Amino acid sequence: MQTHVARRCRVIIPLLSALAAAPAAAQDDLPLHLFAYDRAAPLELQSSAIGTEDGVAIHQVSYASPRGGRVNGRLFVPQGPGPFAGVVLAHGAPGNAEAFTGRGVYIARHGAVVIAIDAPFNRRPGGPVTLTPRDSAEQVQLIVDLQRAVDVLAARPDVDGARLAYVGRSYGGATGALFAGVERRLKTYVLASADGGITTRFTGANAPAPPPGQEERARAWLASMQPIEGIRFVGRANAPIFFQNGRQDPVVTPERAEALHAAATGPKEVRWYDAPHALNPAAYVDQLRWLSQTVGTTPPGPEDEAGPRIPPPPAPQPRQP
Repeated sequence: MQTHVARRCRVIIPLLSALAAAPAAAQDDLPLHLFAYDRAAPLELQSSAIGTEDGVAIHQVSYASPRGGRVNGRLFVPQGPGPFAGVVLAHGAPGNAEAFTGRGVYIARHGAVVIAIDAPFNRRPGGPVTLTPRDSAEQVQLIVDLQRAVDVLAARPDVDGARLAYVGRSYGGATGALFAGVERRLKTYVLASADGGITTRFTGANAPAPPPGQEERARAWLASMQPIEGIRFVGRANAPIFFQNGRQDPVVTPERAEALHAAATGPKEVRWYDAPHALNPAAYVDQLRWLSQTVGTTPPGPEDEAGPRIPPPPAPQPRQP
């Protein structure tokens, strides 16, 4: 998550004092049934062209969510007949698919159809985290919606279903650790600035004591979130994972990043950057290189060294009197 979201979340630290992190479960104890859906259900895909950037056609898309409502996002399609690789691109928190337009174009022009979707918290007012069991329901919905995003790619005649990948950063990276333990059709995952999930930030041994009367609220929130945190699922991944983290990251500490890396027991590569949470252009070039090696996109060139076009975060809004 981005820094200002982390500040929003820190309000629950006093609630979590003596609540230790739940022990990692065996793979047969994972609640995989929560993420089941009818893959044969109609997608009800809608698409409208937005424009073209760097030879990449950009579309606004939406499709039906198996958990209700519609999933909004953006689709990035390179020139040519294909077949192309397919990439699911996941944003941070707060954030949405539109904010990842520069990243989508950056990847797509190397020969991949890229889909980026809005996380479910974009469908309601308020911030990404409610600190209630609603957060767990939205996390489950996001994993199901991401599986449907894979369905969108797989249904396209210009996408090679054997060359599918996931790229997520921050919240999208932590979510990707969970997704990697659920989705079985992808060939690789890129998890940037990721930790094992939001509860890993609030269950450390040094968390202060909760104020009187708040223990039950903290316990209920943890009980709803911990069973579906990425650190419990990433060991089930059936595809190589490329981890990227910054040594100057104030949001995802090296300790939490390393815990996630250690939980991934399959093929993986870990790369550290002398960079903050947002990483640096070299990290984005490395993503392109990794995708070229795993799903056959074209490798990065000199024109990629500046990284994608990333808009600055929105200015904070003044408080209403």
